Amino acid sequence: MDRSVYVAMTGATQIMRAQEAVSHNLANASTVGFKSELSAFQSVPVLGQGANSRINAVAQGIGQSGVQGSSITTGRPLDVAVRGAGWIAVQSPDGTEGYTRAGDLQLGPDGQLTDSRGNAVMGSSGAITIPASAEISIGTDGTISTVPLGQGPNSVTVLDRIRLVNPDPSQLTQGADGLMHMAGGSTADADSTVTVASGALEGSNVNPSAELVKMIALSRQYDMQVKSIKSSEDNADAANKLLSAN
Repeated sequence: MDRSVYVAMTGATQIMRAQEAVSHNLANASTVGFKSELSAFQSVPVLGQGANSRINAVAQGIGQSGVQGSSITTGRPLDVAVRGAGWIAVQSPDGTEGYTRAGDLQLGPDGQLTDSRGNAVMGSSGAITIPASAEISIGTDGTISTVPLGQGPNSVTVLDRIRLVNPDPSQLTQGADGLMHMAGGSTADADSTVTVASGALEGSNVNPSAELVKMIALSRQYDMQVKSIKSSEDNADAANKLLSAN
């Protein structure tokens, strides 16, 4: 009885972990540039005494979906959407370089260009700072141009270029800060082939309908595991009554 309860209990635990990934995706269905997390049940050997053939089904993350989210036109000069593969380089809170596709850029009081989380956007020679300007525009290659205050529309100044990268997806891992990082702490090289669309944002690539179907399926599987635990308890109670009668 104890073994059947243990099997059902571990199954229910892993289903709860899978539900966490689905819930996280649904919570970010409207987050700019969000990539849905992929998870699957995988067979992992059981360590300890016993036959080597023993395995346990474990819910594990297997990466992120590479499907591009829908394009949202905003007309805002500081909004950019990465076209196709590629990432925007930013400085993560711990000082290392991270990568994001959330292009809703902001301008701080000190003129520093950041993402929506306050991470500094990286340029060709470090964090980008934009002085007070009458107009700001971002080109398809990430080049930032401004019209200085008090100058005419023909007085365009090129300030910097957003650092755009396109590393091998297998080398990227998601950090606790929500950014993607290169494995081993290395830095990706700038890629001139990566382009952006100005005045637009990339929406989340989460498919709410598909995630809801997963949630319902996992809920039914969880109920089945709980019923298995209850059946084991009922069988144990019945066996104890028989032993008591004897």
